[in-house]
Amino acid sequence: MSDNKKTTRAPVVVILGHVDHGKTTLLDYIRKSNVAQKEVGGITQSIGASEVVTKEGKEITFIDTPGHAAFSNMRSRGAKVSDIAILVVASDDGVKPQTKEALEFILQNKIPFIVAATKSDLQTSSIDKVKTDLEKEGVLLEGRGGDIPVIGVSGKTGEGVENLLEMISLISELNSISGDRDGKFEGIVIESGKDKRGHFATIIVKSGSLQKGDEVVTDTESCKVRAIYNYLGKDINQIIPGKAGQVIGFSKIPAVGSTVWHKNSFVAVPVIAKPVSLLKKVQEDEIALFLKAKSAGSLEAVLANLPQKALVLASGVGDVSESDVLLAKSLNASIFCFEVRISSSVKKLAESESVYIESFDLIYKLFERVEELLEKGKVRIIGKANIIASFPYENKKVAGCRIIQGKISVNDKCKLIRNDKEIGTVKIVTIRKGKTEVRETAQGEECGILFFPQLEFTIGDVLLSVAEK
Repeated sequence: MSDNKKTTRAPVVVILGHVDHGKTTLLDYIRKSNVAQKEVGGITQSIGASEVVTKEGKEITFIDTPGHAAFSNMRSRGAKVSDIAILVVASDDGVKPQTKEALEFILQNKIPFIVAATKSDLQTSSIDKVKTDLEKEGVLLEGRGGDIPVIGVSGKTGEGVENLLEMISLISELNSISGDRDGKFEGIVIESGKDKRGHFATIIVKSGSLQKGDEVVTDTESCKVRAIYNYLGKDINQIIPGKAGQVIGFSKIPAVGSTVWHKNSFVAVPVIAKPVSLLKKVQEDEIALFLKAKSAGSLEAVLANLPQKALVLASGVGDVSESDVLLAKSLNASIFCFEVRISSSVKKLAESESVYIESFDLIYKLFERVEELLEKGKVRIIGKANIIASFPYENKKVAGCRIIQGKISVNDKCKLIRNDKEIGTVKIVTIRKGKTEVRETAQGEECGILFFPQLEFTIGDVLLSVAEK
């Protein structure tokens, strides 16, 4: 692309910062769309792109990234496609963990940035505190030996917003942000998913342009562009540099962060896809899950932050289908859904097939539920015995046992295990060492155990005495 073809384009601006520091409220004031009030729980949970025209007629494309800690990967990808960053810091709260994380992304990607000290309308606000906190993180601010501007703003009153937009335009000009509509097309997927229209991806165009009818590819997926929608849901014909659009027509859901090219300018390299699920034996202190999420970015966020003991045997994007229920049954897994619908027919099938299914609108509620199930399922092993013999006693069968862990006592409730599968639960009735009846027997000892009910056991089975924590 020659320099004389470059023209000034809208800068792509990413908004980063700690949860509840006012990112969406600030952007809401700028674009007048009431996004904050529509968010469940007031938390932004998917990357979105929107366009703003200032009073001077200058265009700006904003990427609004999630503030929840779970979305660190999405925030990182948001930063990588941006020309300018706004680091939001609440002036009544100062620098917090996700502020530091956002700052690290900005510095790693060498993005020019502005500090927006939000909530300046509050009596407890202190821009000096924001500046002091940032200086401790090594940020060189304007008036204090550096060139990073700090602007006090309020997403409620609009205080400082015009100054912020003017600063964005100034930094865009100073950095000569430009693009060539006729150059080689390159875009970045910042969100993807599936709905009734088919597979879609929100794409930011870095260079060239994308039009209806174009054939494009990522490194793994292909697309003939059937439709393009802007952030207001309006059907548009093309996306030019610095702008974003939701593209319909992908054969499969492209990965968030994927680069997109025109088909005729990209030679595809064969990719061996990794299996969606890694099937392994689920242990007693683990839970098996089948995850469904509204978008690929949200699914990635959930997968990246689940506890190690929560085993995801399958996952996917989009509403829960009847085939999902049947697959979950075959995997003996519970279905956890994030921001997706469950139809009445699917619920009915899940009930008839005894498949547990639960949906969540807030990601931290999903994590809390997983932790709750893990805690509920935890057991403390009191004793463990290998069955090494079987002999009759008064028309009953006695298990000859060797205690290999802890102790086993009369009246203990034990699980009868065979080949790592639970056969049933029994209660210890009598324990004998030789001809002597005892109350308990400990590790290393051998004994005869009579239990009830008289489940069929074989040599090699295990008796496990447990108690819930």
